[in-house]
Amino acid sequence: MLPDGFFLAFSLTLIAGLSTGIGSTIALFARRTNRRMLCLALGFSAGVMIYVSMIELLPAGRESLAAALGPAAGGWAAVAAFFGGMAVMACIDRLVPSHENPHEAHRLEELTDEARRDSKLMRMGVLSAVAIAVHNFPEGMATFTAALKDPRLGVSIAVAVAIHNIPEGIAVSVPIFYATGDRRKAFWWSFLSGLAEPAGALVAFLILAPFLGGPLYGVLFALVAGIMVFISFDELLPAAEEYGEHHLALYGLVAGMALMAVTLAMLI
Repeated sequence: MLPDGFFLAFSLTLIAGLSTGIGSTIALFARRTNRRMLCLALGFSAGVMIYVSMIELLPAGRESLAAALGPAAGGWAAVAAFFGGMAVMACIDRLVPSHENPHEAHRLEELTDEARRDSKLMRMGVLSAVAIAVHNFPEGMATFTAALKDPRLGVSIAVAVAIHNIPEGIAVSVPIFYATGDRRKAFWWSFLSGLAEPAGALVAFLILAPFLGGPLYGVLFALVAGIMVFISFDELLPAAEEYGEHHLALYGLVAGMALMAVTLAMLI
């Protein structure tokens, strides 16, 4: 028996994951990367994630755990889960070699025709796809569990994850395209890397379904908050700074926070 909201939660996770295909399409058919727009989008995604994490997810997790364990123990449990989420993402980053790190997106204008069919570029693209899939797996679990508990939060998280998956799609598709000259192959590698998100959702459901409710939701909400804050400061904001001006990244960050503040206030 599937719980209420299962299909909505899974659909949101699927859409967020497959947005890597949007990045691939943009990269393969655009002549140049719009650096300013990408900078704003990355900052915006970080703003959404940070605001939702600190204003909604962590307080909700603390409240749920406090109800189950008591105010003091629940508060400490929420803190532990929050930093535990950060630790999970930090460990994943440590397992990914720095030179294959998917946070370093490659732009079309960085690679020339002479680089085509280069085996090193092919290896870079494939390893980037694998690394991104590893990163996307816990993101899928986070998006799914949040959406299952609170659809409005699920939509917010899914939008933020989808935006930040677009440059990851670029990171996979560009080197593979220039290594093979095959747009279709580049697109499919990028597309498949995004399937780790719905895969994470299914694993979360199959493993956690019997235990969902009460304190587990509190742990998951705090854990998701830690994961998203880490992603924002480790991936999104540094990438935004690299792609554009400091103030553009900041404007995107503030716009993301402001939009989420207004949206959540309207949904209360």
